[in-house]
Amino acid sequence: MVPTSSETYDVAVAGAGIFGLAVARAAIEAGLTTVVLEKSGVGAGSSGGVLGALMPHMPARWNPKKEFQFQALMCLEDRVRRLEADTGLSCGYQRCGRILPLTTTDKLEHHLERAEESKLRWHPRETGFSYEVEPAGSRSDWLDADAAPHGIVYETLAARVSPRLYLAALAAFVHRHGEIVTGVEVTGHDEGSSRVLLADGKTPVRARRLVIAGGHAAFDLIAALTGERIGRGEKGQALLLEGRGLENRPAIYCDGLYVVPHDDGTVAVGSTSDKVFKDNTPSLQRSRELLARATAFCPLLSGRAVLSDWAGIRPRCHKRDPLVGPLPGFQNVFTATGGYKISFGIAHLVAEALVADMTGKSAEHPLPETFRPDHHFGVNRLDADR
Repeated sequence: MVPTSSETYDVAVAGAGIFGLAVARAAIEAGLTTVVLEKSGVGAGSSGGVLGALMPHMPARWNPKKEFQFQALMCLEDRVRRLEADTGLSCGYQRCGRILPLTTTDKLEHHLERAEESKLRWHPRETGFSYEVEPAGSRSDWLDADAAPHGIVYETLAARVSPRLYLAALAAFVHRHGEIVTGVEVTGHDEGSSRVLLADGKTPVRARRLVIAGGHAAFDLIAALTGERIGRGEKGQALLLEGRGLENRPAIYCDGLYVVPHDDGTVAVGSTSDKVFKDNTPSLQRSRELLARATAFCPLLSGRAVLSDWAGIRPRCHKRDPLVGPLPGFQNVFTATGGYKISFGIAHLVAEALVADMTGKSAEHPLPETFRPDHHFGVNRLDADR
């Protein structure tokens, strides 16, 4: 139900996925009255998946985006523990580490160089997080030795979270300190009257600022408001397997797939990336492919029951980096979308930086320039990703 109060909120957020709820939490913590407006339900889009892999970029060709993600992964546990304390809900977070197989001598040499660079980028003496090359046969009780003939990388910065539990905790926080309204679709914002316009003739909500964070559908609204399409959806699919006894194993990234054990006795496997798709429903063929590929390099998954399959349309900007900041031509309409595969790892810092922008403050961790609207719109716009 649309709020009937005449209250004018400080912030209305369109979308109850990971970016939208993270922005709402940051806005509430900054003392702003906040309402989340969601067309379907919490996590109804790609945020409601099963994988939960919080994986760092390689410590090579370092740039502001990689530094921002590194800082985000560094402080996420603190943000999660505070959220859990406030709501009494678990987010399924654990610093699990990650295994990557080395399949050629070229890859071995490449990752030996990355291991050296990690000492400069990850600051292991201060942070305790390492990126090390281990010999062939290492950890073969989890990753099959035949999948890693030249050894493995084992890094300890990687973590995982349960996407659905994390969203549920964020939603509980927003329900407690603000509002979430479902069944409403945002179509625009009248800055003169502070009205957030809703589809189907529903009574507008009054809010001084609007943040568009509706996943891949946000690109349609952004195009309607700016005349520029700067992103699209890309389908991903994943599986959830029975995984009792595997809860404390590290994540594996092999053959383009992640295997991520969770502390509820499940293992997530995924995900695929399809630029061309008909709908957001799981494909049986894709599910069979995922299971066959994962069990080939991780034999402990063989024979385990498939509990569910999942598919969703992830938001991907044509310029690849997320879009965060004010929309061109607007003073009080902002956006946070396009996190694609790294959304859960960076959403909290994206939200904090965006709220700092909105309130005229300096963010502790400023957004990379490639996240800013100037990178995505106008003369810098890319009509399709390459």
